[in-house]
Amino acid sequence: MQQANIAYQAPLSAPLPAAGENAGPMARPAPHDLILGSYNLHKAVGRDMRRDPERTIEVIREIGADIVALQEVDRRFGDRKGVLDLDALHAATGLEPVPFADKLGRLAHGWHGNLLLFRNAEVERVLPITLPGLEPRGALVADLRVAGHPLRVIGAHLGLLKQSRLLQAQRLAQEIGAEDGRPTIVMGDLNEWRIGPRCSLMPLRKRLWAVKSTALSVPSFPAQMPVLALDRIIGCKQSTVTDLARLDSELARMASDHLPIRARLHLGTAG
Repeated sequence: MQQANIAYQAPLSAPLPAAGENAGPMARPAPHDLILGSYNLHKAVGRDMRRDPERTIEVIREIGADIVALQEVDRRFGDRKGVLDLDALHAATGLEPVPFADKLGRLAHGWHGNLLLFRNAEVERVLPITLPGLEPRGALVADLRVAGHPLRVIGAHLGLLKQSRLLQAQRLAQEIGAEDGRPTIVMGDLNEWRIGPRCSLMPLRKRLWAVKSTALSVPSFPAQMPVLALDRIIGCKQSTVTDLARLDSELARMASDHLPIRARLHLGTAG
């Protein structure tokens, strides 16, 4: 894989638009490909300090992904109420959340703010896990079957402290490599922009393309002038992830402090 440090400005199969042109919708993937997306939506509070769930749903629609990992979908305290209208989200995108019974609050959408969305897939198993560290953090592990292909997707939001991220990466490493050999994709706001020995994702290095110099990464934070690759879509040795890019639209720059990222997963080469 080669380093991908570009902003998304056009469908993956189309040429880039001229300067000043708006990005068009993403071209549909090949029959055995999926479009993956990850987005920290900042509780639907934009850079204008307004909570605008409809705007957030429109950004998710712009991502155009088949599987999306969302972070900060719930309020952090009190009743942890989810900030989106999930019915409106489904109507706009066709995406629906992976189902799981245990919630940290009666009105919550996700698990520690993490939510996985999917379309046209069979959900076989969903495991919410609480991650170690000083801050309350978590992840969702979903085993899916897409067009006959088994796939494990982990959506996570790691901590701000490096020592916590090391512990959290060790915990996630236990979920990589299913007994049935299905490939694993890790997506989310991992709060880590480094690669190599100083990277707090080192516990994932044996199974994921997370810390090698060839790891795919793209700056996504802060939204108005992205310089840090905090958000990641990481494939394993049994999967092929390509075309990683950030969605750099005018709406996305205003809707959150993070820009969404997306990539293509080649199911046909995913083992």
